[in-house]
Order: sequence, then C-alpha cells, then structure tokens
Amino acid sequence: MDANTPCVSFIGIVDFTEQAKWVYCSESVNDLLGFEPHELIGTPSLNLVHPDEFDQVKAMHYSTITQDRAAVLAYLRMRHKDPYKGYILCAISRTVCQNVLVGSVSFASPGPKAMHNASTAQEVRIITPYARDFELRRWNDPNPMPPCPIPDRLKNTPSPAFSASALSRRSSPSPSPEAEAPPHFDPLPEQSPRTALILDRFSVNCNVLYCSNDSLISTTRVMGRSFYDFVMSKDEVTVRAWIDVIKGWGVNERGQPSDGGFGFGKFTLCVGGRDSSVRQTEPAPARNRHGSHNVSRDSGSRDYGRSHRSTHSTTQGRGRDRKGSDNRDLKVDAIFSAHSDGLMVIIRKNATR
Repeated sequence: MDANTPCVSFIGIVDFTEQAKWVYCSESVNDLLGFEPHELIGTPSLNLVHPDEFDQVKAMHYSTITQDRAAVLAYLRMRHKDPYKGYILCAISRTVCQNVLVGSVSFASPGPKAMHNASTAQEVRIITPYARDFELRRWNDPNPMPPCPIPDRLKNTPSPAFSASALSRRSSPSPSPEAEAPPHFDPLPEQSPRTALILDRFSVNCNVLYCSNDSLISTTRVMGRSFYDFVMSKDEVTVRAWIDVIKGWGVNERGQPSDGGFGFGKFTLCVGGRDSSVRQTEPAPARNRHGSHNVSRDSGSRDYGRSHRSTHSTTQGRGRDRKGSDNRDLKVDAIFSAHSDGLMVIIRKNATR
C-alpha cells in the first residue's frame, strides 16, 4: 500500500447467495479499489478477497446472515483492480437488511479513526493477522442495539457442508473459529424486516438516494424526498442533531468525507411522509415552543398537504398521505453511519412498542 491511497469508503450491498454478489456499489469504489460500479454489480464480492482469507470470509458471510447480525466490523484484504497495488487492507461494515447485507468498505489505517469505528461497532472481527491492533473495545459496554431474535424457521438451520480441502485444514491451528471451513449453502431466506436508506450527506435535507425495500416505507414515496419528511415532527430536532454528529464523525485525517463509525437511536417514522420544510427559520430550540409562527408538533403531515401542496409537485399521492392508514407512525430502531458518498440509515420496527 502506497501513501497515495485515498482514505475513502464506498457503500456496498451484497446478496445472500454463497458468492455474496454485489447488488449495489457507490461511485467511491473507484477511488478505493479501482473498479467502476458497473464492473462489480452482479459479480461475486468474494472474488476480491485475499486467497489466504477466503475461507474465513465466506464462513463469516454465512454466520452474519443466519444470526441476523447488525453493525459488524471486519478487517480483511481486498484486491485492487491495478495488480501493482495488490491487496488493500480494508475495514468492512456489515448489517443484515432483510434479504441483503448492507455496509461499507474503507481503507483501514491505525489511529483515532480506527479506534472510534471499532468502539462503536457491535462486533469486531479480525480476519487479517496484520490488523490485530485495530481490535480496540471498551470493556462492559452495553449493546447499543440488541440483535433481533433468530426467526423460528432458521433455528434448526442445518450446518453447511464443508469442502474436502477445508476439512483437511481443520486439524491445523486457525486464528478464529470462523476459519475452520468455508460453508456451501443455498440462498438463505429473508431475515427480520429492515430497510436501508442511503442519504445525500452533502445536502441539508439529506434527500433519499436509495431505498432497499418496501418493508417499512414505500420506495416510490421516499425516493428523492427529504429524509426528514419521514421523521415525525416531534423527533425531527433530535434526529437532525444525530445526523449532524454522524457527518462530523465521517471525516478522515485528511479532511475528506469518509466512514465514521456507527450511531444508534430510536425515533418515530412517519410512514406516509409529511412536509418537513414547514417550520420556522429561527434557531432549532424555538421549533418546539408555542407561538404564532410555530407549527404545532401534533399537526404532523395534516398541515403539509393543506398549506404547502405545491412545494413538492413531483411527488404523487399527497392527498392520500393526509388520510388513511398510509400516514400512520411507527416507532423504529435505527443505525446511522457516514461514508464518503452518502449516509446510511438502517431502520427496523421497535420491538418494545
């Protein structure tokens, strides 16, 4: 690795198949690994893994899915398109999002950034032996987002078959339990409902650039709109503060937008959407005070269609948003993370409600 390697990250999504095929790659993959997104989409992500670490990474892919894990951070080597650059030491974040794995790939280097990322992840896995120093964890920290229970249909999932070459290595020492053998498995069924949103980190409104599914919110309704349109007004100030913090974390030592660890929170999702631009221009604390220039926190999406019906002319179905079950609210758990070319928000229904 030379000193000119950009300290960036790209957002990646892979499927549940044995090959972990790329479903989505953001443009920053070119800065880190030299590939254009279209060169990777539909190809196995495991093709980029270092041969010495292939078995462990494949086993990790299987266990992450079957155990429905979230905010897992792993350190491993990935191949650069330019053979002269060889393999890049990368930090890989992974979260199960119903029927895909979403996360990011970033250049791993020691320092405060690496320590911050490791301390905010729910789990850290060291695949590359050279990355032992990255495994910094704070003792006795509570789990910020308890994992979803394993669905009944997967509790008796049989162990995957192992290749003969891998079985021959079982007697040799391995750096981790994951290194015992690479599993062979058919595509696994969907896990607990989660939706991943990719937001524009360079805009005030954090417009939605990508939505992974329709499980919690309609893809056609959310695309291109402000993320805050789907946060209930009573939680908007809090969520904006969280995202400001995440954006601040997502800057590397060179001052470039990069990965920034994980943030966890709960808020109320406005499933039908509202108009978050209906708020006074005074400082944020004034939004929650009663006054002639303030919008009632309880008005929610009822006001947006009545007062600002023309502000979002490109969005259809506004009349339906103001009535019926489409405008229900939903308490959700959320994982926030920053990356070079976007913010990632992964939401799931809060189990305590």
